[in-house]
Amino acid sequence: MKVLITYASAGAGHRRAAEAVYDYLKNNRKDLELELVDILPFTNPFFRFCYNRGYPFLVHYAVWLWGFFFRMTEFRLTRGLSRKSSIFVNYLACRKFAGFLIEKEFDYIVSTHFLNSELAANLKLKNKIKSKLITVITDFGVHPFWVSGGTDLYIAASGLTRDKLLKIGVREEQIKVFGIPFNPVFSKAQNRGQLAAKFGIDAAKFTVLVMTGSFGSGPLEKIAQSLCNDAQVLVVCAKNKKLFSRLNKKNLKNVKVFGFVNNAQELMGVSDIIITKPGGLSIAELLNMGLFPIFISAIPGQEKENTGILAGYGVGCVPKNIKQIKELVVELKDNPQKLQSLKRNVAQVAKLSACREIASVIR
Repeated sequence: MKVLITYASAGAGHRRAAEAVYDYLKNNRKDLELELVDILPFTNPFFRFCYNRGYPFLVHYAVWLWGFFFRMTEFRLTRGLSRKSSIFVNYLACRKFAGFLIEKEFDYIVSTHFLNSELAANLKLKNKIKSKLITVITDFGVHPFWVSGGTDLYIAASGLTRDKLLKIGVREEQIKVFGIPFNPVFSKAQNRGQLAAKFGIDAAKFTVLVMTGSFGSGPLEKIAQSLCNDAQVLVVCAKNKKLFSRLNKKNLKNVKVFGFVNNAQELMGVSDIIITKPGGLSIAELLNMGLFPIFISAIPGQEKENTGILAGYGVGCVPKNIKQIKELVVELKDNPQKLQSLKRNVAQVAKLSACREIASVIR
């Protein structure tokens, strides 16, 4: 049986989810012939540039404009025209990918991006491919662009995600609440003492992990300065080299500074809470590590919807400023019973077996 796992590399979360599914199937389903494919190399250069550069530019320099586009394409009165326009543009830009799907004749297509799903679904509706299409939604909220007529199955992150799909018009039998696929390293128990020794920190101190994705965006420096006298702080600057340099020069008490890391699960394993952006994959990973999140710098649209969905489960806080962040951290540090209660909420939302359950429907 031929199975395609496909994503768009415009967002790291879409890629990580696809890789998690691919790795699980490769290791556990020897009966499958697998391919892992990024759609963007199949697109024209201008379209690829817009996807790779446009989104990061908007969220860094014109986030209000990104929020406007998100709402305009979501709003019922403007959704129809925006969707038709987008389908037309996407087809013109991605004809090479459509040809690839037709030529390969996959039995199953597992997509972690709405663009890939839309193209495959439209080919199905035109009877150009017969593949079963599984769309893995990589956020807790659902933008209408995720929903396409030829889709066989939607994988939802939570019960409230399923409810949003039902409101958009998806039939209940088309939805499985399996969660967002993640790398299994985020479900393995960590030895806090050993990790603390590895990182040169105190395992007994209340520890806050501060990380906001590959760009190291948001008020990380101000947060570190605010918390350094009340907790042990691990700051991941990622690709933000200027921030890394500034924090190292300041040499703040109780603050450990990291650049780009590939062992986030270990930093989570040695931490009590996390301050982070509410991206879908990041949330799935921290939930499965049992960390209670404080969310900052949420992008209008999908990330703000993620915080709203999680609030319905009693998971996550969204402080308005640095002062409120500090107050929350101190409160959770001084009230371990409250923190444990919040972590029980986290455990109820975590989905530990998304990849295994997705594999179960490929048959």
